[in-house]
Amino acid sequence: MYKKRLVSLALAAVMTVGMLAGCTNGNNNEPTNLEPSGNSASPSASANESTNAKYPDYSKGFTEKVSLEIPVYERAFEGWNVIDNYYTRYIQKEFGDKNNIDVKFVPITRSAEVRDYEQLLASGKAPDIIFHYDMPQAVSYYGEGVMQPLDWDEMANYAPTYWENMSETIKQYGTIDDKNVFFFASRPNVNNFVSIIRKDWVEKVGMKVEDLTSLEKYNEMLVKWKETGLGVAGVGLIKDVFNYSYAFRDWPVDPKYRALYSDIGVADFTTADTERFLKNMNYQVNNGLIDKEFYLRDDGNKNKAEFVAGHTGTYGEYFASNSDVIAATLKNNPEAQFAVLPPTALVPEGRVPQGRADWPFGFIMGINHKATAEERAAVWMYLEWMSQPDNLFLLQNGVEGQNYTLDSDGLAVKNPDFKGESVLAQNNNKDYWGLVTEAPQYATPELARKAYIRNWAPAGYEYLIEDSLNYADKYREYSMPDTLFTIVLNKVNENKADLNNLFQELYLKIVIGTEDKFDEAYAAAKKQYLEAGYQEILDEKQAAIDAGNFK
Repeated sequence: MYKKRLVSLALAAVMTVGMLAGCTNGNNNEPTNLEPSGNSASPSASANESTNAKYPDYSKGFTEKVSLEIPVYERAFEGWNVIDNYYTRYIQKEFGDKNNIDVKFVPITRSAEVRDYEQLLASGKAPDIIFHYDMPQAVSYYGEGVMQPLDWDEMANYAPTYWENMSETIKQYGTIDDKNVFFFASRPNVNNFVSIIRKDWVEKVGMKVEDLTSLEKYNEMLVKWKETGLGVAGVGLIKDVFNYSYAFRDWPVDPKYRALYSDIGVADFTTADTERFLKNMNYQVNNGLIDKEFYLRDDGNKNKAEFVAGHTGTYGEYFASNSDVIAATLKNNPEAQFAVLPPTALVPEGRVPQGRADWPFGFIMGINHKATAEERAAVWMYLEWMSQPDNLFLLQNGVEGQNYTLDSDGLAVKNPDFKGESVLAQNNNKDYWGLVTEAPQYATPELARKAYIRNWAPAGYEYLIEDSLNYADKYREYSMPDTLFTIVLNKVNENKADLNNLFQELYLKIVIGTEDKFDEAYAAAKKQYLEAGYQEILDEKQAAIDAGNFK
């Protein structure tokens, strides 16, 4: 059994190219207890042996109790206590108690994580790990001076398995301003975010899901939904993540244009792409194809509630085998049928289904500048413990014979009806094991695909994940990661928060306004946005692009 698990769950190093380097005017508070090895120190597979004498031996645990504070996303799963459950207690028993470490989990609201982190940092209560999914924000934290430089030899000493898995990625992306700052979770080239549509609604208006080959066809269908009283498209407030305009861009996209305007943290409000997006949304609002009060749905749970209640016919989320959106919708409408919304449905005719590809790593992490040498070592020991196949397997799947049984390939077959103490969180506990990998990795692509379908599909709806994976394969050439600047963009850090607030005000005013006033309203809003600081960001980015400081 162990061998099967080892084959299916051994983490693979993410091999990528490029080295993140740059500068910052942030005031880094480097701890006096750190002895950086410098960029020249590139630990090999034998680094653990060669550096043992340099670092205290904690193999039998710390002599005095160490407090380790680990961030964990609070996603408001009903009935789930994110800091006290079977798995947090298991981690304390199997890792914490055995190493004299008090493991404390610090909840970070998923929908407002930057705000939460900034408040915790300001109050001196931030956890030992500072993480984010996107590099610009991670670099912003670094620029604030809240991350300490890292000793790669130390990491390799206390976390040899983790280092072997991730050293290439860390060495290629983890250095900024000539300091080793970031470490990462691995990321297979897959994604479990799935947009679904009420297939029965589509067919009730005489269409088929495969007919949705363009935005124009999609809008035609929405008109029919309205005329028959079925409902509207599911739309929520745009905030924090700004990748809405990608499908409205010309193809192919010039790399320098993408570098200038692709930024998931700052809206590209002044481009022709955004204008086309807003004009379509304005049309949808004015013609009753989306709810005029869509802006009240400012988080995933509110969007989900509308879909479950049968008010909207489209919805997207990160699916897992224990996702409850299908079952909850069927309670209200047992005749409901579901399909994956084709990516082409949101693409204007003549364009391609462009999307934002993930960077080749998951969580981007740094060590809190206030963490002690012992706390830092405890972090490495925690990543090492979690990198062991059996520990990772349990966190991802639960208890054998309760949460799952094993098939002939060593893959877990989940028990969807299990409700006992070891029940998994609705995302299969990823908020705990996501520190080392964004998704389980397997020995072969075929085994991985089989496992993804099993892990992400609610029972009986495996076809949703299969179709989603097939679409991803079909349109992969049109997905590219945002540009990675190799210097700190200070104007982005200075203006981002104000621009995000202004974006909400301006875009709502435009899309809710009348169609005949769109051009006038958009021109005025664009001018205001540029003058509020976006022009400064564009100028700074352009200078970095001209200097070649981007990848």
